[in-house]
This record gives sequence, C-alpha cells and structure tokens, in this order.
Amino acid sequence: MSAWIHMIPDEEADADLLDALALARTPHGTVDNVMRVHSLRPNTMRGHVILYRAALHDAANTLPMWLQETISSYVSILNDCPYSLANHWKNARHLIGDAARADAIEAALQARRPQDAFSGAELALMAYAEKLTLSPGRMVASDVEGLRAAGLDDGQILEANQIIGYFNYVNRLLNGLGVSTAGDVVGYYAGGEAG
Repeated sequence: MSAWIHMIPDEEADADLLDALALARTPHGTVDNVMRVHSLRPNTMRGHVILYRAALHDAANTLPMWLQETISSYVSILNDCPYSLANHWKNARHLIGDAARADAIEAALQARRPQDAFSGAELALMAYAEKLTLSPGRMVASDVEGLRAAGLDDGQILEANQIIGYFNYVNRLLNGLGVSTAGDVVGYYAGGEAG
C-alpha cells in the first residue's frame, strides 16, 4: 500500500470498513489503492466505488469500452496522473486488440495530438475531453452541439461527460494524496482474464 496518508489494512479494519472494502474488491479479489486510500472514511469509499462503476463499467453505456478507457487515459494524460493512466491505458490497449493501432493512439494522446489517430466522433470526444479537463469554465453549448453533429446521441454525450468528470475527480484524489500502484494488480484485464 502506498500513499501519503495512512491506509488501514484489512486485518485492522472494523465492521464498517470491512463492508466498504467488500464493495470495493476487484475481480482479482483485491482492493486497489485508489479505493483503499479512503479507508479512514469508509463512506467516501462507498461513494467512489458506486460513481466509478456507474461512469465506466455500466452495462447501459453505449460508447465502446475501448473508447471509454481511451477517454479515461487521455484525461489522465492531461492531468499528469500516472496511477490512472497505468490502469486505464492497459485496459484500453487490451480492448483495442491491435498493438499497432494502440501504439499510434498512445503516441497521439501523449503528444496531445488526438487528430493524429482519430477522426469523426472519436476525435470530437477527445477535443471535448481536453477542453472540459483543461478549461471547464470555457465550455459552451456549441461544445455539445459539435458532439451531436459528429453523430453522438445525448446519452453518449452524457456518458463521455461523466467519464471525463470522474477522471478529473479521481486524478486529483490520486495526485493529491500521492497514491501509487505499489501492491495493486494493474489493469482490469490483468492476466488476460476479463473482470
């Protein structure tokens, strides 16, 4: 476990924290540091788990999973958050399933030139993610209208908005408390199994 604040290990957890930890367990049976960092306040852990799963792992989402994970990765690049980037780019790369395509996307995002790897709706989403992350007070109606014009429906726009908003929250949580991946199983699909 690694963070700048104390994280309570399972063997020292009271009943309330054990309940929150059970909710936060990954498909690997572990609790990642991103969730464990809440151990001093189990209610924020519960809220975080619910928000994360609703934003990124909800069956009702219609944006392709690889694109959801790529948006997550781009926000994490823009915020210089190595924790989220390590996890979510690993997921995106797995879901893209084409090493050359994944390499091209990664290079474009790292260079902050999504236009080098995307066009159409995908590029519009990356531009929206960048503006909402870096200049949230400058958002205007035409930003959403541009997404519609690119072929996205309002539900997909909401999905993207929530993913972007969530990663701006979690990137600040992680960076602000010095949370690292030390001891975590990195990536939702670690070891090749879907979680």
